[in-house]
Amino acid sequence: MVDYFWDSYAVIELISGNSGYARFVREPVTISIFNLAEIYWFSLHEYNQAEADNIYEFYKGAVVEIDDETLKGAIKFRKERKKKDLSYTDCIGYIYAKRNGLKFLTGDKEFEHIENVEFVK
Repeated sequence: MVDYFWDSYAVIELISGNSGYARFVREPVTISIFNLAEIYWFSLHEYNQAEADNIYEFYKGAVVEIDDETLKGAIKFRKERKKKDLSYTDCIGYIYAKRNGLKFLTGDKEFEHIENVEFVK
């Protein structure tokens, strides 16, 4: 069995009903506080305040602590790929996934051909 670190993209697509993510609906979600912020931002724009707050509360329990080495590794990873348009949040999630034996679940085109990525559009 594969466990995943969910990119904000993946969570947002699941919330939005993208059928490509239907097979992951029963999978545990692991995210960082940065992903939670992006999910909440999206929810505030797409739904009313109460629904956005419900989504926030639902995913809050999936947040993991990001240690210093993961954070530093993510910044180095981003720097090595400075020609790609990678966000800090994505890089943190990707490095956390690699360091913790998880696959990085995303539909972000910048990660499509990177190892240890489950790419779903």
